[in-house]
Amino acid sequence: MLDAVVAVIVVLLVGTGLLVMLGPRNVARRIASLRRPNKIAALFEPRRPREVVPPALNPKTQRVLVAAARLANWLRTHGHEEVAREIRNAAARMTGNEPAGLYALQTTLRRIRVVNVSDSPSQERLKALVSELRTAVQDRFEQLELLPFRRS
Repeated sequence: MLDAVVAVIVVLLVGTGLLVMLGPRNVARRIASLRRPNKIAALFEPRRPREVVPPALNPKTQRVLVAAARLANWLRTHGHEEVAREIRNAAARMTGNEPAGLYALQTTLRRIRVVNVSDSPSQERLKALVSELRTAVQDRFEQLELLPFRRS
């Protein structure tokens, strides 16, 4: 009789040791695969990751970003990579620190005056895109009441 009790205890200890070595996740999966009721099935399924939604941007900020993207794409396609990169960097800075990004866009807009394009339709398109971005930046400056603001 004593031998049977010792054998049962040894079997239980060995089984518990194996369960500990396998880990709780593996054990839970194996138990779930043996018999999975419909109502508790969600407990054993991994959770879906949440979608992180960026905070909604102010419409005038969105307008600045769209205008900056248009101008940067136009400049890049016409061979002005450096200025386009500066505009993209300034626009990207707006998502973290909007005033710093606006000031960076303003200083970059001053540099665009130096950019000359050979044909007149392209020059007119450049002027239109620059004025669109300048207007959007000025509107956002006024809305945020960032002073001092110099019109250029």
